[in-house]
Amino acid sequence: MTYEAFAELAERLWEEIPAEYKRGLQGMHVLEPLKRDPEEPQLVRLGEYLSAGYPSVLGGFEGIGRHIALYYGSFAYIARGDPGFDWEGEVWETLLHELRHHLETLAWRADLVEEDLEFLRRYRQGQNIRR
Repeated sequence: MTYEAFAELAERLWEEIPAEYKRGLQGMHVLEPLKRDPEEPQLVRLGEYLSAGYPSVLGGFEGIGRHIALYYGSFAYIARGDPGFDWEGEVWETLLHELRHHLETLAWRADLVEEDLEFLRRYRQGQNIRR
């Protein structure tokens, strides 16, 4: 899949998400590079939820806002050599994962952060890590 086709797919799926779930997000961005995990460089990140953190006690947010980023290069890296790679399914799963990070941040929850940390712990111990 080309970067342009990937961006169109991501935008189409993004538009399917009801607006109330995207409240407080400045947008979804499709970035071309492959994104490696800074702590585990052999792992790639398909997407990220980018925010300044939890809202202040006064209800405002610090920084540039809240965004979801998808990394085309990471998807292409994982899909290489796999003609059956489910691009749409993987993009959808990643979008929903990052959207859950956003919603949990708004609710002052960290359940998914804890799940992600558990994933890394199992990875580092050499356990089965398929999500």
